[in-house]
Amino acid sequence: MKDASPAVTVYIANHNYGRYIEQAIESVLNQTMQDFELIVIDDGSTDDSRKIVERYMDRPNVLAIFQHNKGLTVTNNIALRAATGRHIMRLDADDYLDENALQVLCGVLERNPNIGLVFPDYYVVDEDGEVRDVIRRYDFGEATLLDRPAHGACTMIRCACLRELGGYDETVRMQDGYDLWIRLIEHYGVRNVNLPLFYYRQHSASLTRSEENLLDARAKIVRKRVRQERAGLTGTAVIPVRGRATDPHSTALRKLGMKPLIDWTIEAALGAARIDEVVVSSPDEGILAHVVRTYGSRVITVQRDRRLARLNTHLEDTVQHVLDGYKSSRPAPDVLALLHVESPFRTSRHVDTAMDMLELFETDRVVAVRPETDTFYVHDGSGLEPVRQGRTLRLESEELFRAAGDLEIVRRAHFEATRSLSGGRTGHIVLDRRAALCLLSDWDWQIAEMLVEHDGARISDEATG
Repeated sequence: MKDASPAVTVYIANHNYGRYIEQAIESVLNQTMQDFELIVIDDGSTDDSRKIVERYMDRPNVLAIFQHNKGLTVTNNIALRAATGRHIMRLDADDYLDENALQVLCGVLERNPNIGLVFPDYYVVDEDGEVRDVIRRYDFGEATLLDRPAHGACTMIRCACLRELGGYDETVRMQDGYDLWIRLIEHYGVRNVNLPLFYYRQHSASLTRSEENLLDARAKIVRKRVRQERAGLTGTAVIPVRGRATDPHSTALRKLGMKPLIDWTIEAALGAARIDEVVVSSPDEGILAHVVRTYGSRVITVQRDRRLARLNTHLEDTVQHVLDGYKSSRPAPDVLALLHVESPFRTSRHVDTAMDMLELFETDRVVAVRPETDTFYVHDGSGLEPVRQGRTLRLESEELFRAAGDLEIVRRAHFEATRSLSGGRTGHIVLDRRAALCLLSDWDWQIAEMLVEHDGARISDEATG
């Protein structure tokens, strides 16, 4: 006897997307695979969404739910409880599907019982549906480091797996797909399909418009999972500073706002919950005297030989010099956090998140980066040739990242085994533009001073408001 339940439950989560929801619904109803049910959940819309949804309520495979505004994560769990399909997929009301999406994605799950989740490549479209980009992911069948998640929507998940995980965490208000991803990959396989099978609309109301909020939400998710599931590694922040003794251009003691540049990094390290000790290594007596005078015993100072601070020396020598100080006095840390003073807006949260990522994904290193989305060229002797196109077809395997924020986390065991701060299994955290700012020129300083002045004005307004 054939199972009466559908293969797939598709649910559309809608809040005031009356302009787009009809296209989303029609893209589901016009699928080449018709073995599905569609649940449309209107989350307290105040526009004409309800009238549009009501036109589809007489369809036998369409269920409409109208509710007061509960938010996306709660809505996800409402859909999961209502679903009767073997697999479930969310479609955001401003996006829409390729006609073959369900057939292709469902086929992967049906053929691979060890897979808990499958997701496709996708098109990026503007408000009017014009294709602006194609996002192509690398082959997750061969990936060994799964720190780049699937898109939260238009990802098909096996219902049994999702229920076994307890559904969506309703304390997570943003980046619910990222939270589910890091929980799911610990127990089930994942797969991608290298075909663009949905259209992701970017417009002024997109949730992802605030990069800083998105990255902060992900950091909180990772922190929560590490606290729940990991033992916790000990960490030491190492802040190497040449100072004017060996570098006449050093700006470590130049004031940014009301405090020397070096203090921004020291305070970020001291405020990091994952850091147990902070070490400043410098051959400059003025630098060390300032640290002792300002921070006392809270910061360990290491007098570095000037030969280890020359411009052509390797940072590994400085790190080894710091570790040598642990041999007779105290246990060496599990992890070293290398912080340079030229990035004042890299915060305690960024340091903690890098530590969490290293622990969660069991890597040897984590580096802070910024994605580069521009077109790059090389000169081949006869003119410029593009290395990577910026706005046409984005292949994830060809994406470029720039080290940013002067933040690198390294396991001590990796360093001692290789005597290198590079190599090994390397993860990453993405910094927002502010945190990534590195003060290497007068122009950079002017930007930093304007940011500090703006922050001061905002805090003053909030205090008097």
